[in-house]
Amino acid sequence: MVKEVRIALRNSGKINPESIDEYINADGYQALRKALRSTPSGIYDEIIDSGLRGRGGAGFPTGTKEKTTALICADCEKYVVCNADEGEPGTFKDRVIMETDPHSLVEGMIIAGFSINASYGYIYIRGEYSLSISRVQKAIDQAREKKFLGENILGSGYSFDIEIRRGAGSYLCGEELTLLESLEGKRGYPRIKPPYPAERGLWGKPTLINNVETLANFAPIILNGAVWYRSIGTEKSPGTKIFTVSGDVNNPGYYETPTGLTLRELIFDFGGGIKNGRTFKAALLGGAAGTFASAQLLDVQMGYDKLKEHGLTLGSGAVIVMDETRDLVKSLETIMKFFKHESCGKCIPCRLGTAQIYQSICGFSEIPVQKREDFFKSILKQADLMAKTSLCPLGQSPILPLRSIWQNFSDELLTLK
Repeated sequence: MVKEVRIALRNSGKINPESIDEYINADGYQALRKALRSTPSGIYDEIIDSGLRGRGGAGFPTGTKEKTTALICADCEKYVVCNADEGEPGTFKDRVIMETDPHSLVEGMIIAGFSINASYGYIYIRGEYSLSISRVQKAIDQAREKKFLGENILGSGYSFDIEIRRGAGSYLCGEELTLLESLEGKRGYPRIKPPYPAERGLWGKPTLINNVETLANFAPIILNGAVWYRSIGTEKSPGTKIFTVSGDVNNPGYYETPTGLTLRELIFDFGGGIKNGRTFKAALLGGAAGTFASAQLLDVQMGYDKLKEHGLTLGSGAVIVMDETRDLVKSLETIMKFFKHESCGKCIPCRLGTAQIYQSICGFSEIPVQKREDFFKSILKQADLMAKTSLCPLGQSPILPLRSIWQNFSDELLTLK
């Protein structure tokens, strides 16, 4: 049986999250001291060598993004932004980190700032996360008092400070460029890429954006080294991943495990199996912007590349489990209603497409059985067109659950009464 290995959650439940002294006694800020004795390139090279990939959903190599931002210009103003606007349904891992070990995020941000020679950072936290906001703010204040933040950190000559900004409930602001618009005081509308944040981010300056779980891995990697980190998990996706398991399981919760465990192990060993003795039917991986896995895929490894081979996504790490009583068309209806509601309306393909797809799914059960295949394929065609022409990931997301449910559950869709 695979066991939990806690890296991002290393102090969760072990220390008082409001005590910097307890964090320091658990090797807190030792990685920062080590980083300040190194060089910026030494830090991002270590992150590159570790193989750490972004834990927010896309899985992009973290060190590569860090290095790109650092080398855009030598002495220009740069920023570090933490995306803590955790709005993906079924996802609550970042909230757990901020509530149980906020200093791990603060230390990670300072190290990230040093690696790109930034002098300021912002943590954009979901507005509903009141306890997270309170505890992270207290951690920032304590770090500043101990000279881990502010001018001339620990006498190193490096200065860096952090400010919290509170989100206003928009799902779309979890997308990095929309988040930057909100940080600048504008309406949460997406920007066109390129340019990317590493080139022109916050207020037009090079900006490194990472999510909470990603940054919480920085200190352990710097303290213990890339070789240590690569010894955990798989070759292509080293380290651990926090999975948030919910739905029809006996033990819903959050679990940090080495990458490479199977979906079966996650649901049945960690999640305790299906509630009420029922049978597993499906798992929605990655939240609304995720993919549906069937029972035939229970033994697929939970890593970015292995899941991709089967048309699945790891996403944020959310795993919403469904038993045999669940109506998958109703699940799709809920997801499409969510996208329709959250669309900002800026671009026509998403504004009209999400509404039309939602209406089509609502009427799917009324379509004669012999016409359902063509009808659903027309929905897929529309979703694919919307994905290719929309400005941001929201319009590009509906194709994921739609395509995967057709790939893995088409027989049920065609025979559903």
